[in-house]
Amino acid sequence: MSEQYLKNIDFETALNLADLVAYQQGQVVSRTLVQNKAVGITLFSFDKGEQISSHASTGDAMLTVLTGTARISIADKEHLANAGETIVMPSNVPHAVYAEEQFKMLLTVVFPV
Repeated sequence: MSEQYLKNIDFETALNLADLVAYQQGQVVSRTLVQNKAVGITLFSFDKGEQISSHASTGDAMLTVLTGTARISIADKEHLANAGETIVMPSNVPHAVYAEEQFKMLLTVVFPV
């Protein structure tokens, strides 16, 4: 078998990504699928009203909403993103994520190598 780079996910199985991370009351829950110097891929679930406060990343971050609705702040602009929508947060620009309602997302961050 070849080396596997993804973790915490079944191989050769059709999966619904939203089913891989559960909601927990009053919490943000994450499940890391890949984390290395080039890329990070993480699933998140947010209970309503939970957030990741403003921060900046050295990589470009692509957020895809799997279920629900999120409010994303990038610099001084706010965006609403609904299930099935994707928004890119550029590197070195402050951004934050807030759960307008319970929601789940897939976050992919590509770092400079």
